[in-house]
Amino acid sequence: MQFPVRIPFVEALGFELVRMADGQAEIGFALRDEHCNSFHVAHGGALMTLLDVVMAHAARSVNDPAAHYGPGVVTIEMKTSFLRPGEGRLRAVGTLQHRTATLAFCEGSVYREDGTLAAHATGTFKYVRALPTGAREVKPLQRRLDGDGSD
Repeated sequence: MQFPVRIPFVEALGFELVRMADGQAEIGFALRDEHCNSFHVAHGGALMTLLDVVMAHAARSVNDPAAHYGPGVVTIEMKTSFLRPGEGRLRAVGTLQHRTATLAFCEGSVYREDGTLAAHATGTFKYVRALPTGAREVKPLQRRLDGDGSD
């Protein structure tokens, strides 16, 4: 399954969207050497990014697929607990726990190949249609284009 919007950092990490529907999302992540820390297990930053992305996609999964699951979300806060080293192929599952008109409250878990829990997080996300950046110019959500032409 393709991610509904292009996120260059997610592409660079090699995340694979497995499922995104009904308040849930699942992402696969095959660890490579560049994702590891000095103990040669998943770097905490890689796991936190995985949790952030899977929870954000769970938050967006209840939006209209025809609108690329928009509006987008931005992370307001996130709390992460690391339980075991992440090794090998990892699976992240995110769940939308509660939604208001502007906020999504989510939780996410990262599982190792043997099914044991490696990390857990909770996060709050804000639904946004566009994001002001830099000199306060508006940056729209990037749409994924399929085939020739525009969206």
